[in-house]
Amino acid sequence: MHCHVAKMLSMESTHGPILVVEDVPNVLELLEVTLRFKGYPVCTARNGQEALDVISKECPALIITDILMPRMDGYALAHAVRKDPRTRQIPIIFLSATYVTPDDKKFAMSLGAVRFMEKPVDTEDFLLTVAEILTLGPATGIPDPMSEDQFIDGYRDRLEQKLRHKNTQISRTERLLQTLPEEQRPAFDSLLRQAIADRDQIQVELDELHRILTLINTGLRGPGSTV
Repeated sequence: MHCHVAKMLSMESTHGPILVVEDVPNVLELLEVTLRFKGYPVCTARNGQEALDVISKECPALIITDILMPRMDGYALAHAVRKDPRTRQIPIIFLSATYVTPDDKKFAMSLGAVRFMEKPVDTEDFLLTVAEILTLGPATGIPDPMSEDQFIDGYRDRLEQKLRHKNTQISRTERLLQTLPEEQRPAFDSLLRQAIADRDQIQVELDELHRILTLINTGLRGPGSTV
């Protein structure tokens, strides 16, 4: 986690920095460089928990976050931001290459996101969206924060559906690899490794959610729980 405050080049702003939350280093660097090149001050974090630490020290004008991340993902981050009256009005943009179904997007918007963009993002469209949101200022018209029960139910549904999808994708890719000629296998091997990594991360999130639900049901939920 680190903060880079860039000198304003082409734009003047009284806003705080833009917080970019992304666990893939090259994607994080690309987004940061793109924004800094346009003169925006930028803070970065590698997961939702780091992002909350940054938010507690900074006053970001905008949060741009991936969804699938370790420790705390983008959904849980957005829920935490919206629950806190001090941060509720910070606009949030979701970026995702994994959670892209209509139901995924609907859940994201119900958490109070102002935009949802699929990866890979078009740079011009991305910068235009950022400029539009910063011009509008603090988020308005966003839905009230979900109750814990509403969030957990929706979050669990998203995780379980995405896990099923990833397992199907992995099975299809494994079957395909058995039929491909040797020269075509490397590209699909790479796709398989990424799908397995995504599946494993989703499983970690789901296991953590089940652990929290068990604690809730037994009345032992700790004050440090993040969901």
